[in-house]
Amino acid sequence: MPDDAAPPLSHLDAQGRARMVDVSAKAVTVREATARGRVTMQAETLRRIVEGSVPKGDVLAVARVAGIMAAKRTPELIPLCHPLPLSGVEVVLTPDHRSPGIEIEATVRTTGQTGVEMEALTAVAVAGLTIYDMCKSVERTMRIEAVRLVAKSGGKSGDYRAG
Repeated sequence: MPDDAAPPLSHLDAQGRARMVDVSAKAVTVREATARGRVTMQAETLRRIVEGSVPKGDVLAVARVAGIMAAKRTPELIPLCHPLPLSGVEVVLTPDHRSPGIEIEATVRTTGQTGVEMEALTAVAVAGLTIYDMCKSVERTMRIEAVRLVAKSGGKSGDYRAG
């Protein structure tokens, strides 16, 4: 393959049709991924979340459960994503009064043949969407921002840490 040629696409067969990558030959290793994001909002909205006076209920508790459920259902949402037996999902929601907003961090673990980056990213995104949904009657200008992978470990490609 010439130096400027693109590598073959892993999710397409020789005829250009979508396929799920076969990971059966890959080693089973412990894999972990952490993603982060945030929901920015007005200070009054954050105050109501923290004090528990949002009409729909306990925003942080519901968003935490939504993130965990989303990680578990990622293969149903992302085409060609492998279903994995997750051994752990942790979603941490931290109010930030300076910005103001809610910082979201999700860490997902498995022992398997493929990584859990998509599960961690999906957990963060759905937790953010849940915060928005539960608070939209209070504020519609909230923004879900900066959803990104910050770390992964395990597998052939090794460890990654965002700079």
